[in-house]
Amino acid sequence: MDGKYRISEPEGIYFITFATIGWVDVFTRQRYRDIIIDSLNFCAEKKGFEIYSWVIMSNHVHLVCKSKTGNLPGIIRDFKGFTAKQILKSIMNEPESRREWMLTIFNIAGRNSSTNKYFQLWRHDNHAIEVYSNSVIDQKIDYIHSNPVRSGIVAQPEEYLYSSAIDYCGGKGLVKVEVMEKSGYERI
Repeated sequence: MDGKYRISEPEGIYFITFATIGWVDVFTRQRYRDIIIDSLNFCAEKKGFEIYSWVIMSNHVHLVCKSKTGNLPGIIRDFKGFTAKQILKSIMNEPESRREWMLTIFNIAGRNSSTNKYFQLWRHDNHAIEVYSNSVIDQKIDYIHSNPVRSGIVAQPEEYLYSSAIDYCGGKGLVKVEVMEKSGYERI
């Protein structure tokens, strides 16, 4: 893993991207997105995970976040481990037209991994960039919220249910978010 994308300052604010193996479009199904949402909310409530911005796309998740406990790598590791198990369990046990294809890809990745034995859902790397200035935080939050617009899913960022854009427009989204104002990024 390239050192510039590591979480080197565990108490810092980070822009993090994590993607599925082979960029498989897992999150086209609501039940898999719901697992991500429930897990983000659990981590925010129980693990000291502070989320400023988020989006779930078809095959990756973007966050601007930090850890109140100084254990951001541990929170991300636990989040990815738990969600992988829950999503794989859902793929195996619930109706899924792509089951065989997805499990084959995740099984090959798991067998070729030093840390997994059977299946691997998430890529090992976390594209983590510390955001250390107001202008960088602004850019990353705007990037996250514009992702569904650039992908042609919605016309306006706040129309996308699976992001924090609605929170930044005065509404209430699906994940507990610490909204930041653009002027100095103080919490609202």
